[in-house]
Amino acid sequence: MTKVVEKNTAQANASYGTLTEEGLQRLRQRVGLQFNQPRVPHNLEVTFDGVRHFALGYGDDNPLWCDRHYGEGTRWKGLIAPPNFIYTMGRQDAPSASPEQKALLKGDPLAGLGSYQAVMEFEWWRPQRLGDELLARCALVGVQLRTNSRFSGRTVAEILAFIYRNQNDELVGIRRGTWLRAERGESAERKKAYELPQPYSAEQIAEIDACSMGEKVRGAEALYWEDVEVGDQLPTIVRGPLRVSDVIVWHIGWGMQLTPPGNFRISHKIRQKAPGLYTPNALNIPDTVQRLHWEKEWAAELGIPTPYDYGALRETFLTNICTNWMGDDGWLWKLSCEHRKFVYLGDTNWIKGRVKEKRRQDGRNEVHLEVWVENQWGTVVTPGEAVVLLPTRQVPVDLPQPAEEQLDAMISHEVARYAPVNA
Repeated sequence: MTKVVEKNTAQANASYGTLTEEGLQRLRQRVGLQFNQPRVPHNLEVTFDGVRHFALGYGDDNPLWCDRHYGEGTRWKGLIAPPNFIYTMGRQDAPSASPEQKALLKGDPLAGLGSYQAVMEFEWWRPQRLGDELLARCALVGVQLRTNSRFSGRTVAEILAFIYRNQNDELVGIRRGTWLRAERGESAERKKAYELPQPYSAEQIAEIDACSMGEKVRGAEALYWEDVEVGDQLPTIVRGPLRVSDVIVWHIGWGMQLTPPGNFRISHKIRQKAPGLYTPNALNIPDTVQRLHWEKEWAAELGIPTPYDYGALRETFLTNICTNWMGDDGWLWKLSCEHRKFVYLGDTNWIKGRVKEKRRQDGRNEVHLEVWVENQWGTVVTPGEAVVLLPTRQVPVDLPQPAEEQLDAMISHEVARYAPVNA
């Protein structure tokens, strides 16, 4: 998914917008350095209303996160947040940088290159409970030079890790994102014809409505590991057709993420600090660059035929099909997915899955799933994989443990994991 990269004074340089060895080396020097995201999180604390607004924003009314008291009768003994609520959390937590580190972290070594969200991976180790306050630590953990068929030239994969811990210093989860940085020449993908939404027939709307109304949340009905078979299909869920109003409600629960929060006078103050986040609209009014997700004119100016969704929304749809299927006693441990196609306003997301493998490992009863999002044309736009932990009739699920218990050690582990990439 396209992210607008701020143009700064580097634009005057001949290397602006060009992938150079110098820029690549500067980027690699940042590997392992911890930093803060440049914005305040949407939620500083897990609250009932915050959780409910987030869940309703992606169409999930599971009582485990939408009913204040339902969770008291489950193994969790209270309300918990859906897995991807982690996106909205994470107070700044990075240690103070040295002057040398600040110099390395200043500016964008690949200024002018486009940035495209390619892969997102998650692991969840503990539930997010009412009253939890999460801290977020961020680090660049991988840099990889690639040749990608989607683009006409070389690309660089930036792999970022976002590690979350709670007020008790317990690691809660990790989000790993891969962004492809590419020269802004026309990509091979953009030379192809776009699959743009067309008017729906009454029969198509009826099919969507029937699937939506038939959606089931397993809830308290336990799903046991021994009852699952390889090849089992997860019940399909549908989200769409996507409307501007859906994007608005999603933002209510998810926050703005790219643009710092605050309207009117507050946004004016933000614009003074980060003018690149705002460009003039058709009325010459400075407005967030993020409006390409709802304003057709701005999307067209960026070479996109019509506004499109957020990758995070599709990632959350994939968590939704898993949590519907596994019930209250299961645990979604891992999810990874790739965003291969745009989903435009007017498109419909059909979320599907199947059981790929069952595995008993290190005391865990794992079910490996193939999950994906496809549009109304049947085109898979986001393929993914997930690992769900299920109880047996004899043993409940034990929560998985992170590779390292301490935060700094976990970041070192992530850097080592991508060491061949960074070489």
